[in-house]
Amino acid sequence: MTLSVHRTGPGPISPAATQHMVRMRDGVRLATDVYLPRDLSGPGPVILTRLPYDKCGEYTFMPRIAEYFTTRGYTMVVQDVRGKFRSEGETLLFVNEAYDGHDTLDWIIQQEWSDGVVGMWGDSYYGYTQWAAVSTGHPALRAIAPRVTGTRLGELPGPIPGQRTHDVEMGVARFYPLSMFHDQDMLEWELDWSRRPFAAQVEEFFEAVGSRSASYDVWFPHPVNLRRFPAGHPFDAPAVPVLMTIGWWDNCAPWSWDDHRELRRRPAWARNEYLLLEAIDHENNSHFLPRTGNGDPSFLPRYLDPAVEFFDVFLKGVEKEIPRVRWQLAGSGDAGHRADAAWPPLTSYQIDFGLSGDRLGVSAAPGEVVTWTHDAADPVPSPVGDAFSFLAEYPDERHLADRPDVLVFTGAPVGEPLDLAGPITLSTVFGSDGPEADLFARLTDVAPDGSARLIARGQQTVLAPGDGVAVTVDLGHTGYRLAPGHALRLTLAGSDAPEFVPAPGTGEHRWLAVKTIPNQQRIHLADTSLTCTVLPAS
Repeated sequence: MTLSVHRTGPGPISPAATQHMVRMRDGVRLATDVYLPRDLSGPGPVILTRLPYDKCGEYTFMPRIAEYFTTRGYTMVVQDVRGKFRSEGETLLFVNEAYDGHDTLDWIIQQEWSDGVVGMWGDSYYGYTQWAAVSTGHPALRAIAPRVTGTRLGELPGPIPGQRTHDVEMGVARFYPLSMFHDQDMLEWELDWSRRPFAAQVEEFFEAVGSRSASYDVWFPHPVNLRRFPAGHPFDAPAVPVLMTIGWWDNCAPWSWDDHRELRRRPAWARNEYLLLEAIDHENNSHFLPRTGNGDPSFLPRYLDPAVEFFDVFLKGVEKEIPRVRWQLAGSGDAGHRADAAWPPLTSYQIDFGLSGDRLGVSAAPGEVVTWTHDAADPVPSPVGDAFSFLAEYPDERHLADRPDVLVFTGAPVGEPLDLAGPITLSTVFGSDGPEADLFARLTDVAPDGSARLIARGQQTVLAPGDGVAVTVDLGHTGYRLAPGHALRLTLAGSDAPEFVPAPGTGEHRWLAVKTIPNQQRIHLADTSLTCTVLPAS
């Protein structure tokens, strides 16, 4: 078969921008666009964005974002990271962003339009580049606004010494270096997840395009962990104000919450952290505005106004109090942000739900065990085609409950609104006759018409589970109102493919396994509980 690969190169430079080739310490030059305010009368603060997705491309629409910032008095600098689009150098994930960020900041503060004060803004990888720049301790970097990202963004999971569990490998983890970070351009092609071994298809791709991916090769078959932060971890650097945006339906949110937990443990960072918790997915689709794209007039204000307000305070010195936590309550019909001094809200408390039979909220009998078969040749299908844009589809998941390899536990309909506001966790004892196994948990809202839509989810890989291993599955955090007449439903399964690479059942490397073996999996219900954080009834 012929592999189809679509290549996208750089878009045209915006007429509002002036491109510079900025030299790094090793001589490599990075393509950098500068957008100046129309009424610029002297040096002023600068917003920097460093991204791998084309500073001039339609996907990130940076000219529109730059116009939003420049009309509010900021100079904006947008740069293709090393090895991408118009920038020189080797295309290699993560490891060059710290010093390249530092050297770009050095260049900015030497320009006549800069007053020496810089903030950074951006999503995902261009949120990660902010943390990388922070790690160098550059004194000009005064505030950052990372969205839907984390310092461990894209990190491949693997065994942790002394632990029996770790995160499940996302399908995109090894594919990203083969599409977004293969070479300077963006390469779009599809992996056939029904054809093993997956690694053989990668070699076919390399043959088709006539080159290899350095980022893939350092990760395969087992990751060589090059230092992301050669100057030291960002959290060990001097703290700067950070506006951290996390989406309830963002598939990368676990990395954001990991960072939040670590920041809370460090007093200087805790004093500088501001949370913006929104009912969005990774691509900024909103639960309140389904199927409203970035061209809608409402998009840029809701996307950028919190950052403008934040930068006004910490870059321009505007005197205004910014709440420590702002969050949205999905399902409430009110898209406004609620303000709290902490997260979860100080008035919240936790409730535990037992599991028995097919019921949620009922205590199991001693020794009650349920079993199912995980078959990687027929995995539980992922509910959406693009997990990054989950809310663009926001599917009805009731059909998954009909599968024999999905356990279903449904609670009683609530008589009054139930507001979930905080972390959700599943504690259980999980077993399997396979050498390793995955456990996926999904909490959904079941409406009176029977439709079931996702509230929160989590997953873990369990090593050598045997008859049973104590497992805690973190389903993340949410702000969600369960309406009267609606019920909570918890589903448990052994796969969610292709969003996550299914365990073959043999213990082999998931990208090298040729054959698969069905595994019998089990949950000890008497040792299982779902813990939700809720608010008092109003």
